[in-house]
Amino acid sequence: MNHLVIAPLLLPLLTGTLLLLLRRVLPLNVRRWLSLAAVTAQVVLAALLLLAVSNGDILVYALGNWPAPYGIVLVADRLSAWMLLITALLAWFALLHAIWGTDPGNRHFHPLFQLQLFGLSGAFLTGDLFNLFVFFEILLLASYGLLLHGGGAVRTRAGLHFVALNLAGSTLFLFAAGTFYGTLGTLNMADLAVRIAATPPDNLSLVRAAGLLLFGVFALKAALVPLHLWLPAAYSATSAPVAALFAIMTKVGVYALLRVGTLIFGGEAGPVAHLYAPWLLPLALATLMLGVLGALSVTDLRRQIAYLVVVSVGLLLTAFSLGTQAGIAAGLYYLAHTTFAAAAFFLLADSIARGRGERLDRLHPGPPLAQAGLVGGLFFITAVLIAGLPPLSGFLGKFLVLRAALAEPVWPWVMGLVLTSSLLVVVALARSGSLLFFRAQGVAAAPPVTAGALLPVAGLLALCLALTLQAGPLVRFTQATADQLLHPQGYIQAVLQPIADRETQHQ
Repeated sequence: MNHLVIAPLLLPLLTGTLLLLLRRVLPLNVRRWLSLAAVTAQVVLAALLLLAVSNGDILVYALGNWPAPYGIVLVADRLSAWMLLITALLAWFALLHAIWGTDPGNRHFHPLFQLQLFGLSGAFLTGDLFNLFVFFEILLLASYGLLLHGGGAVRTRAGLHFVALNLAGSTLFLFAAGTFYGTLGTLNMADLAVRIAATPPDNLSLVRAAGLLLFGVFALKAALVPLHLWLPAAYSATSAPVAALFAIMTKVGVYALLRVGTLIFGGEAGPVAHLYAPWLLPLALATLMLGVLGALSVTDLRRQIAYLVVVSVGLLLTAFSLGTQAGIAAGLYYLAHTTFAAAAFFLLADSIARGRGERLDRLHPGPPLAQAGLVGGLFFITAVLIAGLPPLSGFLGKFLVLRAALAEPVWPWVMGLVLTSSLLVVVALARSGSLLFFRAQGVAAAPPVTAGALLPVAGLLALCLALTLQAGPLVRFTQATADQLLHPQGYIQAVLQPIADRETQHQ
């Protein structure tokens, strides 16, 4: 077994445990740099894992050397490694922003941050449905603490809503997992794919019901309409680095929908093949448009960015709902772009709020920023990325999605709604920029924004620039990833072959 597969789980788990045990002993600066060093190592591990699977290999790690489906397995393929690298890069810049001033006095921030990374990494690597539930709970428990970081009535209210909805989702997840296990006798995802394809007619209703329960759970995690209302309040209320890290949280639900939809309910699932297809596209397009309407109606910048995250979820799932190699590849490219761009926007909104005094990030004319030219330039670049205007990665991602949709019968709906939503996003961000930078009055109300606060924003924007400059190789990689997902036999064989080999030896 290749121990590189489990390393991205062990590193944040051990680091978080160490920081928790020594939180009263180590000075704040030591804890900060230890946490940042661990996330730096996480970036390296994710990059190495991506290189290890980039040629199409699927790495399986059987914990305790118990082969699937009897034991717990971790599985690394192109998709999981891609998600791990995006998460690690995002976490590095979010943590850097926190180190520059939003974590003082809180001994629990860095342990929770590492445990959040542990949960995210486990969700992307697990090959078992029950352990996907376990890692969901780990990352959600950590996110509860991070959401409330800094305190306040607004964060507490948003946190209560967040907890209540996710507890309901966790309950439904257990119902779905129990139904699968009671009907099919397994929760290993590769084994589920095999057994569902051979399910007798008498059990099809139970399998279909369990699959739709899972769809509801993942739709809640992804903030798909009508289960999206928790996101704007939670993301706009929490601190900037936590909101930036949460930019990947909705992608966990998107990832789960893609993984389960292609592996368990893919084209070879018999009567329940493409179970999610009738639901996904209409809900994705509704999410796209309702997210835009929310972005147009709000009166503060951070809530507007949160609605733009909802918009990105709608476009992502529109791409994935096409069910083709071109659609999935376009979505995977756009996923990296929107994660980095949304995180940069949250961090930039924090600097804008600090620079406007009592006006904070409210979309009303107020005092000018001390460095309006620099901050306004970063706002303009970020807005171009978010809106999908040429020539940056947002435009390339949307272009790829629209090109993939042209080959499908639903292309008029996709083309019309995606282009309309893009125009409305431009209107919303133009209005925000005008109110924040061009209608300012009086003198600066706060000290200049420090270079350290803007460095993480510039770093995330640089990643979006890298996505633009390396679009050719990255699109080829996402196309190969999509092809691997649409032909899951390799995944199934890699996971289940060890037990088949053992049975052959015993015979």
